[in-house]
Amino acid sequence: MPKCKYDWPEAGERKLIGKRINRIDGPVKASGKAKYTYDVNLPGMLYGKILRSPYAHAKITALDTSAAESMPGVKAVRKIQDVGKEIQWAGDEIVALAAESEEIARDALDKIKIEFEQLPYLVHEEDLSKAGEHAKAAGSETSGNPDKAFSDPDVVISDGYYGMAMITHCCLETHGSVAEWTGPDTLKTYFSTQNVSGIPGEVGEALRQAGIDVKNNNIETICQYIGGGFGSKFSADRWGVENARLAKIAGKPVKLLLERDMDLEVAGARPSYYAKIKVAAKKDGTIVAWQSDSWGTGGPEGAGMPPIPYVFTGIPNKLTRHTSVSTNTGPARAWRAPTHPQAALLTMAALEDLAAKLNMDPLEFFSKNADLAGERADVYRQELRKAAELMDWEKNWHPRGHQTPSSIKRGLGISLHTWGGRGHNSNCNVNIHPDGSVEVNLGSQDLGTGTRTVIDIVAAETLGLPLEAIAVNIGDSKYPNDGASGGSSTVGGVSASTRRGCVDALDQLFAAVAPSLGVPADQLIAAGGKIQAKADSSKSLTWKQACAKLGVKMIQVTGKNPGPCSLGSSGVGGVEMADVSVDTETGIVKINKIVCAQDCGLIIDIKTAESQCYGALTMGISYALFEQKIMDDATGRMLNPNMEFYKLAGIGDIGELVVHMMTGPGFDERGTIGLGEPPVISPGAAISNAVANALGVRVPTLPITPEKVLAALEKGGGA
Repeated sequence: MPKCKYDWPEAGERKLIGKRINRIDGPVKASGKAKYTYDVNLPGMLYGKILRSPYAHAKITALDTSAAESMPGVKAVRKIQDVGKEIQWAGDEIVALAAESEEIARDALDKIKIEFEQLPYLVHEEDLSKAGEHAKAAGSETSGNPDKAFSDPDVVISDGYYGMAMITHCCLETHGSVAEWTGPDTLKTYFSTQNVSGIPGEVGEALRQAGIDVKNNNIETICQYIGGGFGSKFSADRWGVENARLAKIAGKPVKLLLERDMDLEVAGARPSYYAKIKVAAKKDGTIVAWQSDSWGTGGPEGAGMPPIPYVFTGIPNKLTRHTSVSTNTGPARAWRAPTHPQAALLTMAALEDLAAKLNMDPLEFFSKNADLAGERADVYRQELRKAAELMDWEKNWHPRGHQTPSSIKRGLGISLHTWGGRGHNSNCNVNIHPDGSVEVNLGSQDLGTGTRTVIDIVAAETLGLPLEAIAVNIGDSKYPNDGASGGSSTVGGVSASTRRGCVDALDQLFAAVAPSLGVPADQLIAAGGKIQAKADSSKSLTWKQACAKLGVKMIQVTGKNPGPCSLGSSGVGGVEMADVSVDTETGIVKINKIVCAQDCGLIIDIKTAESQCYGALTMGISYALFEQKIMDDATGRMLNPNMEFYKLAGIGDIGELVVHMMTGPGFDERGTIGLGEPPVISPGAAISNAVANALGVRVPTLPITPEKVLAALEKGGGA
């Protein structure tokens, strides 16, 4: 394949790419100097609050805000939903107001008079028989001849019930913004967002629909640092638009960030999925048939069909049916790898149960059937071998029902996962100044994943400079438009646009200095802080001397993605294994160890890549063992919208985490591929399988709480 000038450096030529490099923003975060949206406090700033519905389903019959409007210190009041509007979930926004202090704003909310007509609601979906008209058929698919496959007398059949409860987003920094009108038609916003470049357009469109004439390019959005997003912060949201409207009415900046309880109730939930699944295999372990009846909810819109069977899409005979259940529980949002963790649990749990019925080691079972995963089959086999080695699988695995005299039972489990991760559209402005300084500007954002560091590494590698020689500027919509950080697309996008921009900028610098060195521009290279001839390093200029040849002009180039040459790809695989101990007297599950073997193409920074996996495994342990949005049938409200009862994994719950990144030949040449989401997919399934291996019975749904463990033991008679 012919070389392209933008190609990534060969392995032996890389000075920074693929090395273990600390985040460049680590010191400002660790020292507390990093300023988040919550830290923005402007002169004369007001505080926004929102009156919300206390009912899961109701119609507004009366609304009087006059007492709140007349309160001293209240500067703006906006009716979001008025008389006659039908509310579909508890916590929905009704009135927004801004006041001189949070205390005044809260008191003003209490002055608002509102009446409702309460309507019937549904907040639990696991028992499909009680869903009534809330349940709607949402599709079915058939391939091959599943009836014939299941009726074959020579196959082994396993059937079971599996599920994953709805959970909420729980970002360290809640959702919200600060809005300031810096002129009659110019708006400056500070958002906690995954979409710096996209927010101005969304806010602008909403304001124009409300009769406020403002152009998108007169709206600036800033987000230098964000306290987590995980898929929940793409949109400006109704509260973000209302905040801008409050600031317009008041003529002062307004800060409106959600309180923790409301953030947990209304800022997005990951849909639930449940399924009754039947699978069949030949006696040698070859999977031949799949049948599933699934259902779930993401709130009022229900939930679409999950991608099952997951990974093993090549099962020849399949029947899948899905029912969408609409509930009055608040809307769903993307949650790190949307639908994949649920699909992994449903699939991998059903398949491990089948392996147990066949009396097969699941490692052998999954390896045998890897071809059903399509083009990534060989990668999965490599990852299964590597994970098994790191887990010491051969020594520690035992068949289900393996008895020990102790009440503490140990078990191992496996899960496989996949993801896309192609780089998003990206524009990178590269400036080289006559004094030698270099700026790289993108309207991107760093969710804490190391985006700044990746951009710095690519620019420094390309220009032959140290990391500290590059000024990386992101987090502001005034910089060139860049995609939202979602779908694990950011690193692929920003690394490619930065690479192309820096190569083109370097070509212009080569052209400027070539006459001075008496060497053709195409025979120059940048290395070690110098511009020098490829064939004769004595013919060189320091970077600063080379840039001085620009005179009074600077080089300004915009790199784009997509663009010439292939710098990235899509489609990754991963394997995770869990080692757990379960106390059969208390039902408590303890994580001993989780192993992750993951590929993501060319790795820019191995340290931040591993960090992504460690974070994902931690989140996975949380949703496997602790997290659930507990809804109350009597009131239609969430019962645990606080950090005391919305449980997350603590440091003592994590166990040993081992990460192995698949790199080198067969991986690096694919270019950059996203990593943020894949490793969070499998922990729930792997932990569930490990618990089943330990106990000899399946705990059918996540989270695996002590109560569920004891109930499964009582029902199944295991351990």
